[in-house]
Amino acid sequence: MTDPQTLSGHYPHQTGLTAYGNGGFRFAELSHKGSLLCLPSGMHAWSITSAAELTLESLQPIIDQADQIDVLLIGLGTEIVPIDPAIRAALRDRKIIVEATQTGGAIRTYNVLLAEDRPVAAALIAVENAR
Repeated sequence: MTDPQTLSGHYPHQTGLTAYGNGGFRFAELSHKGSLLCLPSGMHAWSITSAAELTLESLQPIIDQADQIDVLLIGLGTEIVPIDPAIRAALRDRKIIVEATQTGGAIRTYNVLLAEDRPVAAALIAVENAR
């Protein structure tokens, strides 16, 4: 049975990811199509499809929860590109460390930090092919 909370693009618990690829992610025995924000408030659908779309506005949910986050992992899809210095500065001002890498690497690090009960968040751009 599908949890009604997931129908709105929000799962109310932060949890580890068990798989990615085919344009989405698996977590908590659920499948999510599209990009994903993994935040202290839970797992949220995210409309971003490429690193070129990253803006302070697209990261606002992270900024809103900055007091609960020490590390933000940004999964940039299959490529690694520079993050806008204004985004890095805004997050640094909120004492958030930013690590940007390919989505697969971001997921692996996110799962480790989450298992260690660290205050971590992830902004993950969905990919078709997992590596």
